[in-house]
Amino acid sequence: QAQLVESGGGLVQVGGSLRLSCTASGLTFSDYAMGWFRQAPGKEREFVSRINRSGSIIVYADSVKGRFTISRDNAKNTMYLQMDSLNAEDTAVYYCAADKGADRIRIGVPEYWGQGTLVTVSS
Repeated sequence: QAQLVESGGGLVQVGGSLRLSCTASGLTFSDYAMGWFRQAPGKEREFVSRINRSGSIIVYADSVKGRFTISRDNAKNTMYLQMDSLNAEDTAVYYCAADKGADRIRIGVPEYWGQGTLVTVSS
């Protein structure tokens, strides 16, 4: 069965950086569009970024544009999220998502979700 496993979360100071990874197993990674979502305490899950199967189409939420960079390595079955210039509003559990259809990533109903990794930005 397919599984997505996030890693790389942790505690970082305001202005710092983290790189999240999402490693997939049990599916043909290159067949899937991928995305990152996050859920802050007391808030609904929100879209962060998505990337198509080849990595040629990338979309960011306005809140992270210019600070976060999404990428993927199909040979390693892994997607990444480089997060720079972190601020307190970036504190959340970050989830990766996979679906063969990019539109399902866009509207937040992917076939697969990871279990999440916590990012805490402290001042």
